[in-house]
Amino acid sequence: MSFTYSDFTAAFPEFSDTAAYPEASFDFWKGIAVLRLPADRWAELFDHGSMLFVAHNMAVQRRNAKAAAKGNTVGAIEGPTTAKSIDKLSKSQDASAVTLEGAGDWNATTYGVQFWQLAQIVGAGGLQL
Repeated sequence: MSFTYSDFTAAFPEFSDTAAYPEASFDFWKGIAVLRLPADRWAELFDHGSMLFVAHNMAVQRRNAKAAAKGNTVGAIEGPTTAKSIDKLSKSQDASAVTLEGAGDWNATTYGVQFWQLAQIVGAGGLQL
């Protein structure tokens, strides 16, 4: 894997806040990516897939840190918010439009959805129509 923390934050500047997203967290999830994603199968998409893997896990980790700071349950499984009410105002959304069947917790972040889509095609071989 040839990307660094600087490469990662250049590709995903939303992770540049080192207080919210420490480099140690990046290193941890990058190490897990090396173990979980076979480089020979991912080939040229290995770094891209690994970055999405890291981004997904760091976003989930940040959500847990925010929950802990508020005294809420850490690690609680949350699905997409489909309805919200404040006073007399309410809003609902159809989460099925962005939820991929079979993707499990990868649906918890946009990075996970993008990772899942790539993972479905990586190593699939040629396609004949």
